Amino acid sequence: MRFLAKTILIAGLCYISQQFFPWWTIVICAFLVSLILPTKGLTAFLSGFLGVGLLWLLFAWSIDASTDSVLTEKIAQLFSLNQVGLLIAVTGAVGGITGGFASLTGSLLRNINRTEPVKPGYYR
Repeated sequence: MRFLAKTILIAGLCYISQQFFPWWTIVICAFLVSLILPTKGLTAFLSGFLGVGLLWLLFAWSIDASTDSVLTEKIAQLFSLNQVGLLIAVTGAVGGITGGFASLTGSLLRNINRTEPVKPGYYR
């Protein structure tokens, strides 16, 4: 349940911040959510990846739908992509990777001063 709540919180904060600030505020939002709410390892990365990745995927799809694919087709030709859907998927993946690493960084910064020994593995 904490994973889903954290993913929705990251997506919501990123949505609000992108209405007023530049695109890179997604990094700050994902970082701060993972710094405040404790999750570890792969779970932190996945919550940031899904929260930001799905948000950017929906943003790219809505821009594509509202412009009748005119802008998206031109950008796809610029990057030598054959399909518009591939450009939308790449956009979501880039946002997801950015949000995932920001979320993982916040989680790791929270755990930097831990006193108990760390167990090996991704799910610590």
